[in-house]
Amino acid sequence: MKSHTLIALFFAASFAFVGCTPTQKGAAGGAAIGAGVGALVAGDGNRGTGALIGGAVGGLGGAAVGSANEKKQQQQYYGPQPQPGYGPAPQPGYGPRY
Repeated sequence: MKSHTLIALFFAASFAFVGCTPTQKGAAGGAAIGAGVGALVAGDGNRGTGALIGGAVGGLGGAAVGSANEKKQQQQYYGPQPQPGYGPAPQPGYGPRY
């Protein structure tokens, strides 16, 4: 019975990430993994503190990885974006004459 509840919980949780960006998915996954690792690494009396610290660090790391993946996806879809402050090159024959 316990395994059926766990499977149902994971199945329901998978729908929570349907509309999320890659940055949000990375932050959530990193926070979950970081909290688990933090709770395991912490001493017997500090499991809650270890989970909080691990979740925070994992969330930041996961968000950074997700953001990089999101930028990579945007570049593949839209192509490379011009640098701010640099417009397209002027057409020959147009512009000031010296």
